Amino acid sequence: MREIELSAGTIEYEDTGDGPAIVLLHGLMMDASLWDGPIADLSVDHRCVAPTLPLGAHRHAMHADADLSLRGIARLVAEFLDRLDLHDVTLVGNDTGGALVQLLICDRAARIDRIVLASCDAFDNFPPGLTGKTLVLTGKLSPGMFGLLMQQMRLRPFRRLPIAFGWLTMRGDAATARWMKPVTQQREIRRDAVRVLRAVAAEPQLMLDAARCLPSFDRPALVVWASQDRVMPPEHGRRLAELLPQGRLVEIPDSYTLIPQDQPAKLAQIIRDFMHESDVDDRA
Repeated sequence: MREIELSAGTIEYEDTGDGPAIVLLHGLMMDASLWDGPIADLSVDHRCVAPTLPLGAHRHAMHADADLSLRGIARLVAEFLDRLDLHDVTLVGNDTGGALVQLLICDRAARIDRIVLASCDAFDNFPPGLTGKTLVLTGKLSPGMFGLLMQQMRLRPFRRLPIAFGWLTMRGDAATARWMKPVTQQREIRRDAVRVLRAVAAEPQLMLDAARCLPSFDRPALVVWASQDRVMPPEHGRRLAELLPQGRLVEIPDSYTLIPQDQPAKLAQIIRDFMHESDVDDRA
């Protein structure tokens, strides 16, 4: 993993491959390894960049005055794109990462050429489902009490509960166990995680506001949804695709929300096809 010092603190990121740039964003209590499967495929002919954002599974604590609201983290992504001088980016977001993509559209981030929203927070499903609502409620605890609760996530039966990762991924338990290590081992990461969760709780209308910006994004847009998603309603995928002027929807079976974990090869192929087709359309 590489590192870069941004205004909020040190960010780790994966940067591999050569070709058109794809930047991949993860969700709450996850890190860049969410995307390991798709990156292994896409990096053959694309530059794949996946930052580990300060969303609870990061390993470097942020500055005490860092803005850890989702709007603040979206601005941090824009800063990251600027610092790496990435152009014509295909920005991909899953789970909370998709919320960040929508917020970046609202900020009219100039470096974004295409977007992919993969089973993500949208509209009034924020925080999303039983899983998201339970997690955000834990943010009311002190960082110390939050850490004690998160210690239970070391146990697979607890991780597989619907209030944890059980409804987020069918096949990604090894990854979820790894994601829990920073918050269970580092006091400063627990502090950051609680700050993020409290900021989410303070803005229940955030994604409804973001949805109003989507019709202004007149660039290629792909919505990929898990047809068996139990956290992100499938009808939200259809609504997002309809709001985006160049949006279209692809559904993936045999997957929960975390499609990069449950169907990495299928997702990689869909993203590659989307980029090729939109390139052809641009040249036409």
